[in-house]
Amino acid sequence: MKVIAGGLLVLATMGVASTAMAADGKAVYDQTCALCHAAGVAGAPKFGDKAAWAPRIATGKAALVGSVTKGKNAMPPKGGNTALTDADIAAAVDYITAAAK
Repeated sequence: MKVIAGGLLVLATMGVASTAMAADGKAVYDQTCALCHAAGVAGAPKFGDKAAWAPRIATGKAALVGSVTKGKNAMPPKGGNTALTDADIAAAVDYITAAAK
C-alpha cells in the first residue's frame, strides 16, 4: 500500500492476478449462465447434460466462445451480461464443458 498526496491510498498490485487471470468460470456461470442453462430455458442446453453438449463441444472452444460473445438463438450476446470480458467467457465455457464431459 502506498499513500500519495491528499491522503489517497494506492494498493500495490505486485503478486495480484490480473482480471483476465482471475476469471472464475463457476462464478460467471452462477451469476450469468445459470439463469437459462440450469433449467434449459428457451432450449438452452442444461448444465451437465452430456448428450446436449457433445455436439457443441465437438465444434471447439473457439466456436463456443464465439457463440457466447455474439449470441446464438435465444441467447443474447454475452448471455445478456455485457460486462463479461473475453477471459470471463472463456472461463465459463471451460467450466460448462468440463461438467458435460
